[in-house]
Amino acid sequence: MVNRLKFYIDGAWVEPAGKKTRPVVNPATEEAMYDIALGTKADVDKAVAAARRAFVTFSRTSRDERVALLTRIADAYKKRLKEIGAAISDEMGAPTTLAERAQAGAGLGHILTTIDVLKTYKFEEPLGSATVVREPVGVIGMITPWNWPLNQIACKVAPALAAGCTMILKPSEYTPTSALIFAEILHEAGVPKGVFNLVNGLGPEVGAAMAEHPGIDMISFTGSTRAGIDVAQRAAPTVKRVSQELGGKSPNIILDDADLQKAIAGGVAHCFNNSGQSCNAPTRMLVPQVKMKEAAAMAKAVAEKAKAGDPKAEGTTMGPVVNQIQWEKIQGLIKKGIDEGATLVIGGLGRPEGLNKGFYVRPTVFADVTNDMTIAREEVFGPVLSIMGYKDEAEAVTIANDTPYGLAGYVWSGDTERARKVARELRAGNVNINGVPNERAAPFGGYKQSGNGREWGKFGLEEFLEVKAIAGFSPA
Repeated sequence: MVNRLKFYIDGAWVEPAGKKTRPVVNPATEEAMYDIALGTKADVDKAVAAARRAFVTFSRTSRDERVALLTRIADAYKKRLKEIGAAISDEMGAPTTLAERAQAGAGLGHILTTIDVLKTYKFEEPLGSATVVREPVGVIGMITPWNWPLNQIACKVAPALAAGCTMILKPSEYTPTSALIFAEILHEAGVPKGVFNLVNGLGPEVGAAMAEHPGIDMISFTGSTRAGIDVAQRAAPTVKRVSQELGGKSPNIILDDADLQKAIAGGVAHCFNNSGQSCNAPTRMLVPQVKMKEAAAMAKAVAEKAKAGDPKAEGTTMGPVVNQIQWEKIQGLIKKGIDEGATLVIGGLGRPEGLNKGFYVRPTVFADVTNDMTIAREEVFGPVLSIMGYKDEAEAVTIANDTPYGLAGYVWSGDTERARKVARELRAGNVNINGVPNERAAPFGGYKQSGNGREWGKFGLEEFLEVKAIAGFSPA
């Protein structure tokens, strides 16, 4: 039985300081499934006190001890993959296969990658007459989103443990169960008490208390750019480190020498994956202007094959979006696209045909989109693709970079060297060429208003380390 009405603090499931609860709604049925407890500043204070006590000893554990701990966590995680996937599917609407393989699987992948990094990472190195030492930052406050819940939790918790940090996690109130299961996994694996703590709650209450708390040394935040700005402002008076992975409006440049059919099929599928609820989704497809009509027809054919419906039903490729707030926001942006003169190729307002309940969005493609339109500027976070035209490669790069975001970019070309040249010109933290997926050992994070930190692999570990120079050693 998952402890939805308790918090995990100091190695035990404890009663909240307050009595507030919140229903968790299944987005496919719009029905409440159960309640979760909502925390307060008092709960955060208790968790921080536990984490600060635990830091004294956990920060001094050896590499071998942490490798062994993470290995036990990975082993315990494997046993509960299906349960984690089911919880994610129920709470944020991902189809069962996606929830189990990609969503739950990503969390395990980050743990295993962190183990590999930790085994060989150099925490000390000589530099002239000094030794450079990398030490744990301290107590970490982690605020994670609902769209890839275990992916974001694991890619913070695993490297923080590897670094020797202690932590307090506030998962999204929309997807709490997978996080609660994760807490059970860590407990089973023998994480020392106080090292990992979980407090459910709302951003303006628990999230704000964490950002402002003088006992927290660093905030690792994933979410919207708007919320990230608020977190950074609240964290500023205590001069804590703030690492952020925020929004995106990622361009997908299809160059004139690319396999157009393959590039469009890959781009549409990626945009619609997870019902469009991925911060790095390639939502702006850039094609040669002379191929606009051909590209739109191809995109329509791909979109027609998307099957929205019950996440548990066989053959479903697209579930609902997470809640009514998101559904209404997406509907408003689709209407803006129509009102501002974009060509609606397929989809549009309302639910897909045959679905009268649930927060389902029609797979939508717009053509003839210009970069001053709202749907080209704002993050939709739904299955909505904007196809934009360009006259030459230079203009494609200019359009791609004309955004306040810089999380990801995509390039398709028949010439790999040409694609790499364009990739280097994009102001984004991640660029994928010809559909090659992200490398989990490589850094993930953005430029500009998409954030200021890096996660995954060695780079994710280093976010949780302070650098100390100790002078007074004899040169080698």
